[in-house]
Amino acid sequence: MRPDDQTNQAFLYCLGEAAERFGIELLGWLAMSNHYHAVVHDPQGKLPEFACHFHQMLAKALNARFSRWENFWSCEPPTYTLLVEPADVFAKLIYVLLNPVTAHLTDSVLDWPGASSWSLHEGRELVVSRPKFFFREDGPMPKTVTLRTTVPPHVSATARDWHRRLRAAVEDAELELRNHRLTNGISLLGRNAVRRTSAFDAPTTPAPRRNLRPFIACKNMWSRLAALDALDRFRIAYRHAREAFVRGARDVLFPPGTFALRRFGALCAARVDDVFHTPPGGALRANAAY
Repeated sequence: MRPDDQTNQAFLYCLGEAAERFGIELLGWLAMSNHYHAVVHDPQGKLPEFACHFHQMLAKALNARFSRWENFWSCEPPTYTLLVEPADVFAKLIYVLLNPVTAHLTDSVLDWPGASSWSLHEGRELVVSRPKFFFREDGPMPKTVTLRTTVPPHVSATARDWHRRLRAAVEDAELELRNHRLTNGISLLGRNAVRRTSAFDAPTTPAPRRNLRPFIACKNMWSRLAALDALDRFRIAYRHAREAFVRGARDVLFPPGTFALRRFGALCAARVDDVFHTPPGGALRANAAY
């Protein structure tokens, strides 16, 4: 996913189309050269369908562009992390947007030549045309999609204040990282060098293995404990329901959050309170590796 105009167009179009199709609200995103991060709100419980469709369409489009036939994405499943409170969403958005700056690729998010939501954190919208290098002119996919950023649920601030605080926090972090580079003599690759990199290059350093894949991120200890307890109770309720389902009880009620078996006809509770109570989630962070 080395950034250039066509790759950025394909990423943004496929992301926006998948979000519209499955009712996903986009809070922020950034595409690096070999992975991406997105923070989303999933009010309809369709995150796996959204990710599957987005990944499929982007893989097909870029494989066709580069005449590739092998897997586009890593065989490892995407990482989904529940961000419990608005403060956790805010912190993860800063992390997502700062990815190229933290990696010493560009001096600021604005300089990053890849697809990101940075310019949309001002209440703006972005209209992206359907890429002509893959999609049919008379095909079923929409001719354009519109991308916009939203704020997480349960936020007391206005959208304008939320985005203003986010941009200010990112700019403050950029200044700290800039001072750190200058103090320690760390060189910067720069946007032009990023764009000159071959789309088929791979990192020379080994990828971290067997690291944590957290299901929940929450700085508040009590909210974190409550969310972990809810996750444990979901797993227990799911295991009991699945055991009954396997024994032939087709009317067993699975807990909300059940996805695969729900698609195959299993009954699923419509509300959290039907099975157990859990604190309201702020958003989810998803990422996948190329």
